[in-house]
Amino acid sequence: MQIFKRARSLAAEIGIDLQEGSTGGASDGCFTAALGVPTLDGLGPDGAGPHALHEHVLIASLASRAALLTQLVLRL
Repeated sequence: MQIFKRARSLAAEIGIDLQEGSTGGASDGCFTAALGVPTLDGLGPDGAGPHALHEHVLIASLASRAALLTQLVLRL
């Protein structure tokens, strides 16, 4: 939770309202989280329809999400 709170604070600095959430499915983050390693997942661009024919990303979210990931690498 501590790493999420830090990420949320960094996101707020650049105008992103980062929310906690949960979905079905799996990612590589499941392996690290199961080992007790603090893990953030789902920080990519906004969009909808994961793994479906209508899957898409919102181009307008690419720059802000890249900025968030940059801040996470530099400041966590």
